[in-house]
Amino acid sequence: MLASSSVRHRATMAAVVLLAAAVAVSAARAKNECHSGDKAALLAIMSTLGSNASSFQSWNSDTPCCDWTNVFCSNVSSTSPYTARRVIGLSLQDDDILAGPFPGAAIAGLTTLQQLLMINVPGVKGTIPHDLTRLNATLSFVDISSTGISGPVPSFLSEITALGHLRLSTNKLTGPIPASLGDMPNLYFLDLSNNRLTGTLPRLLFSKASDYYSDKYLYLSHNKLTGSVPAEFATVNFWGLDLSHNGFTGDASFLFGVNKSLDYLNLSHNVFDFNFSAVQLPVNLDGLDLSHNHIYGDIPDQVVDVTVTYFNVSYNRLTGVVPTGGTMFWFDASCFQHNKGLCGTPLPPCIKH
Repeated sequence: MLASSSVRHRATMAAVVLLAAAVAVSAARAKNECHSGDKAALLAIMSTLGSNASSFQSWNSDTPCCDWTNVFCSNVSSTSPYTARRVIGLSLQDDDILAGPFPGAAIAGLTTLQQLLMINVPGVKGTIPHDLTRLNATLSFVDISSTGISGPVPSFLSEITALGHLRLSTNKLTGPIPASLGDMPNLYFLDLSNNRLTGTLPRLLFSKASDYYSDKYLYLSHNKLTGSVPAEFATVNFWGLDLSHNGFTGDASFLFGVNKSLDYLNLSHNVFDFNFSAVQLPVNLDGLDLSHNHIYGDIPDQVVDVTVTYFNVSYNRLTGVVPTGGTMFWFDASCFQHNKGLCGTPLPPCIKH
């Protein structure tokens, strides 16, 4: 009788252990399982872009979707630990096998998505779909770069009011920059570089953006943009501004100012024409490239008081003596060459008359 009781006790204990283990596994799965609608949307994205892509190696309908690579979920709720987690981030990068039309409808099915990254996936083609506007209250960070995306920069992007960071660089986008982007209340970072954009700069870009992110970033290099820089840009607090390799003309001196927070400015390879002598350099300026323009005058002596780590004013119409002191000794002749009136170290000595 005692032996039989002992066996039953051991069996009961084993069952309890197995039950506890099963509960633990179930709890762990629940902890890492995302919302069923989010999971369906993720599987639809995979179906559109190819299940054989390396980005989807771990995407299996039988496993918790918050464990899938490239998927980022909200934290577990301390008050409701078994509540399904929501997908807030999706990152698909560096995958040549991933290919197909941009899965806009499926991405819009991730109704709490905050960050979307599709970088270096050249097989993703088509246009940017209107479906993304369904995420207008949540989607704050978008980086769609180095893809096969073509067509215009959509004006409807302004409807995504939460959007603050927008990078659409190194794609095949054409046409103008929509003026409607100036209506975006939270936009602080815009990168449309390395596309085929034409037209002029929207006059009121960043004009309605809040001051939550006081510093603004605008990168438009390597397009076919023309015209002058809008005078309204004088009041925008740029931290980084790159307008290089376009066809911009006119006066851009108002972008400078001793009280500006500008850290990086690249106006190279345009047709800008203004007097550099009258410019006051921002005290925090770290990088400045004005090369290949029609800029004239002297290099401001103030440059020796600014700790620039990159400086290039070559291929302009500058005159006078290259200032010495500060970090100027870092820069060789290539940074000053092809300015017929410029002389002094590191260029040939000035000729005294």
